[in-house]
Amino acid sequence: MLDRKFIRENLDVVKKSNRDRGAKWDLDKFVKIDDFLRKVMIELEDLNRQKNLANDEISKLLKEKKDAKPKIKSMKEISDKIDKNESEVKKLEAELKELLITLPNICHDSIPIGPADKKKTVREGGNKPKFDFTPQTHIELAENLDIIDFKRATKITGSNFILYKGAGARLERALFNFMLDLHTKNHGYTEIFPPFLVNRASMTGTGQLPKLEEDMYRLKDDDLFLIPTAEVPVTNIFRDEALNDEDLPIYYTAYTACFRREAGSYGKDTKGLMRVHQFDKVELVKFVKPETSYDELEKLVANAEEVFKLLGLQYRIVLLPSEDLSFAASKCYDIEVFAPGVNAWLECSSCSNFEDFQARRANIRYRDNKTKKMSFVHTLNGSGVALARTVIALLETYQQKDGSIMIPQALRPYMDGKERID
Repeated sequence: MLDRKFIRENLDVVKKSNRDRGAKWDLDKFVKIDDFLRKVMIELEDLNRQKNLANDEISKLLKEKKDAKPKIKSMKEISDKIDKNESEVKKLEAELKELLITLPNICHDSIPIGPADKKKTVREGGNKPKFDFTPQTHIELAENLDIIDFKRATKITGSNFILYKGAGARLERALFNFMLDLHTKNHGYTEIFPPFLVNRASMTGTGQLPKLEEDMYRLKDDDLFLIPTAEVPVTNIFRDEALNDEDLPIYYTAYTACFRREAGSYGKDTKGLMRVHQFDKVELVKFVKPETSYDELEKLVANAEEVFKLLGLQYRIVLLPSEDLSFAASKCYDIEVFAPGVNAWLECSSCSNFEDFQARRANIRYRDNKTKKMSFVHTLNGSGVALARTVIALLETYQQKDGSIMIPQALRPYMDGKERID
């Protein structure tokens, strides 16, 4: 959520950011409500001043044993006006909150402007895999090796769910254990294992609600949601809390299953593991001071990048343009990995700086030791990394001519030293 004063004093900045995002937000309505609210509040302040003066006069009259009835009647009229104005203020505050909660974050000056095809490649890594045979897709490889059963997953639940089997299940577990160890031992993150269900306040705090409610799985009898990412429960650990200056920065990492309905995406790359409704992910979340947040973003990207380096996968890091930016992010890098079987670059990680956007919604603050003032923290998060598409790239990159899969060196300690899946 953006600060009301900031919007009021930077109308052109907000208007440009919305235009760059392709967002249709009613700035004129905000100005109208905000102006009227401030006018009512000024009147309310004056009425309270009049009421205090009248109270003093009444006390004086009563002390002097003089007739105070006319002044009491006058004060009652003032009190009625105060009640009316206070009711109006509550109504206008609610209207503004409802409007502000739908306003996306301001785009950072460094990002490209335009649609998804305007994304900018920042750097590339790894080597493009070479084959002396026609590479198979992950679907063919997984079915031939009997490590993923797509048909029975559909029978059990529905389309776009996954049933890993045998070495496939072990590979999935090896991947998230490897990533958790990497981030906790090498990158300084503290491991969290959060709930997979969160309440509406948590979803609203990180910006999934109200905009993305149709993409979420919600319980029928409780106002609880299956998490779309560990970002939601982990960021909300400090909701409505004030941190100490010396506590920052805070780095958390968490493995969770993630659940997304992907409403409106049917027919778009939905085969195999390309777009599934439940997937595993290791998330990285940071709580930092505002002055360090963009340096922290670069470190966050490097932490996620290290996963692909160690797995030996070909990858590229791209800076997202304004129209491809998520609702809450100010700046975001995607890490895309090349999958030779489907011959495509797949997004396997997104790393974002939300500045104080989520912190304002979730009321996460800290006390600056120098100024003694309370300020909002900056929050960041990144996939460290998402597994469904990473598994695609891994299976297709390490496939052999006989249909077996070589296991990357980094994962072998998590696979009992096994060198290949055959």
